[in-house]
Amino acid sequence: MSAAPVNPLNPVNPLDPVNPVKFAYWVPNVSGGLVTSKIEQRTDWGYDYNRELAVLAENNGFDYALSQVRYMAGYGAEFQHESTSFSLALLLATQRLKVIAAVHPGLWHPGVLAKLGATADHLSNGRFAVNVVSGWFKGEFTALGEPWLEHDERYRRSEEFIRALRQIWTEDHAELAGDFYRLRDFSLKPKPLNTPERPHPEIFQGGNSTAARAMAGRVSDWYFSNGKDFDGVVEQIADVRKAAAEVGRTAPKFGLNGFLIARDTEAEARETLREIVAQADHEAVEGFGAAVKQAGRSTADGKGMWQDSGFEDLVQYNDGFRTGLIGTPEQIAERIVAYKRLGVELFLLGFLHYHEEVEYFGRRVLPLVRELEARLPDTGTETATGTEPESVSAHV
Repeated sequence: MSAAPVNPLNPVNPLDPVNPVKFAYWVPNVSGGLVTSKIEQRTDWGYDYNRELAVLAENNGFDYALSQVRYMAGYGAEFQHESTSFSLALLLATQRLKVIAAVHPGLWHPGVLAKLGATADHLSNGRFAVNVVSGWFKGEFTALGEPWLEHDERYRRSEEFIRALRQIWTEDHAELAGDFYRLRDFSLKPKPLNTPERPHPEIFQGGNSTAARAMAGRVSDWYFSNGKDFDGVVEQIADVRKAAAEVGRTAPKFGLNGFLIARDTEAEARETLREIVAQADHEAVEGFGAAVKQAGRSTADGKGMWQDSGFEDLVQYNDGFRTGLIGTPEQIAERIVAYKRLGVELFLLGFLHYHEEVEYFGRRVLPLVRELEARLPDTGTETATGTEPESVSAHV
């Protein structure tokens, strides 16, 4: 087979051991933990807990943290801290960790966010980033008296939001006459830091739909996928790269969501998963499922997020079980590197017991990942086919 192309956003071959796969974690700034289950979750949505977690994470190999956002209580998440302010607090408590704040176009103006982001970037020495969320929770918008757009229109608004944000951050006199936002000779100073790693804060986005993939190819720096198996990852990466090529743009980097259950034995890990699902909060899971599937059904081709998610998938509300990071440290490390060979450059991880499991990840899993990466070829690789490598297929 022919060699897979190097990701043009990064001149270093993704399979070169000097370009290791990166790790992020979901900041538990929302109550209820990362699974909608009545099982014990040793986590806390408060600041003191999360400050300690951020320091622990950056000392155990994590590069990023993603502050999630809910504006209205519901679906097992009754309490939550706002993402941008919480992200800034975590940035000031750490030294290396990059923190990604989730934001919703329609509830933010890009000029206001650009100002906040520039300040946060200076205060953190260039470690602020944003995740542009097009929105699935209709109730939040209607409760605030804001219009709820149809699915593809929400992504069209998000694309315009990103174009405005990037222009404000990089140009002295921003001009935009869009359908959703207008800029008239808008000048922002100081601008965010322009570092060797990036010219402005990194812009992430999620979404599984056709509209989301096309938007990522046209404007985003990173594309986050919900949990997927190997075939799902191959399909999404191909679609996003195609969309980027169609507009002559370098493809965004690819991040993948996964709920990680690492235990000393595979049986222990599988039993933990079984208990999570067995103790699921059925009412909350079903309510969440109805809300998100309503949002996805409005896509023209029915390929919206969560459209093929079953009850067990929705217990981890970003399909994190599907990625299959469940087993022994050896099994999980093998699977992570198998995903890397397909083009995944960042894993966004959730845990049941955050402090203990982040430390376990850094001590037991990450060294194995780096050891396997060191064995990878430093030039070229086989084109991704979606076929599960033999070394991991028996474990998932």
